[in-house]
Amino acid sequence: MRRGPSWAGFLGWMVGGAVLCLATLSLNLFAAVPMVIIVILTIVRPALFTSAFGLLSGVGVIALYVAFLQYLNLWPWLIAGLVLVVAGVVAHSNRMRGTGPPSSASTPG
Repeated sequence: MRRGPSWAGFLGWMVGGAVLCLATLSLNLFAAVPMVIIVILTIVRPALFTSAFGLLSGVGVIALYVAFLQYLNLWPWLIAGLVLVVAGVVAHSNRMRGTGPPSSASTPG
């Protein structure tokens, strides 16, 4: 049974995106371990890949956190964070809407 995108999968990818962003910024290999686990789960369960727009939102959350810390120069980080979080949520919502069961209006009557 093939399952489509879910909000739980989106949240998992969002955490993965945040961890990947932190691991990249800090060059800490130990922080990349959760991302490796997510990649392995995606290989084992390809249906999880349908929620991968959470990566965008995860990176956006880190940008919002940097904006919180950078009170003198927060606007670039705030704008980037909001754009990434909103883009990830909107794209995932559209993907969920597109993979739902067919409506009665589209079936020939």
